[in-house]
Amino acid sequence: MAKVVVLSEYCKSCGLCVEICPRKVLAIGDKPNPKGYFAVVPVDETKCIGCALCGLVCPDVAIEVYK
Repeated sequence: MAKVVVLSEYCKSCGLCVEICPRKVLAIGDKPNPKGYFAVVPVDETKCIGCALCGLVCPDVAIEVYK
């Protein structure tokens, strides 16, 4: 089973990963990170297929995908 890890301290909440995810695994969170951005969080990791598109589009390299 694939696992998505968001490094919240680097996330700037651009939302690119949320838009590109084919299974809608990610969403903008409700807790700000130390920089004041609302970091992305996985909402249902069981849906993740490990495609890693989210990590590829992240401009801040804040997402890691493990298969």
